[in-house]
Amino acid sequence: MGLNSPLFDKVRIKPRCEQPRQEAAVCERAGCSEPGLHRAPKGRGREGEYWRFCLSHVREYNAAYNYFSGMSDEDVQQYQKEAAVGHRPTWNMSVNGGRRRRDGAANPEEFDYLDPLGVMRSAGFEGTRATPEPAKPRRPGPVMAALETLGLDESAGAVEIKAQYKVLVKRFHPDAHGGDRSYEPRLRDIINAHDTLKAAGLC
Repeated sequence: MGLNSPLFDKVRIKPRCEQPRQEAAVCERAGCSEPGLHRAPKGRGREGEYWRFCLSHVREYNAAYNYFSGMSDEDVQQYQKEAAVGHRPTWNMSVNGGRRRRDGAANPEEFDYLDPLGVMRSAGFEGTRATPEPAKPRRPGPVMAALETLGLDESAGAVEIKAQYKVLVKRFHPDAHGGDRSYEPRLRDIINAHDTLKAAGLC
């Protein structure tokens, strides 16, 4: 398509408007005719509003500026406390807004939490729970099957496993039955179970 195409005649471009040139504001300090190139906040209650000062007067203004002037110490502390949450409303993080009894004390269920070191109980707070006993880890399937083969439960220790192994080997060895080889499969299962427990570090 050439530059002389009639399609270009239909294109309309919004004409550019010349931005009006803003004249520099004059310093708002009485008696100063310097340009007010620097902004200075007008103060509490007038957020978003600024004075226009020259450099020397903005420095003078900033050196004497105190946002909290005219406020009592309690008001300043309240302001700082609210500033921590961005001056937004907050609520108690408890059920039903943290209901309290008529005497002002907190409900006992508000203090139903773990206290592993007993710090809160020693301070007289009731309703704290001690740390529960950690659940013993469940042993893997092959280990449980080996313990069952030896006739032991999962709480058996190394001494019990070794003692039970010796008893069962003596009981099911073919020599104890006059050479009867029908006890060999049972004896093989007992030996394999012992090897499994040994490999797992239990005996």
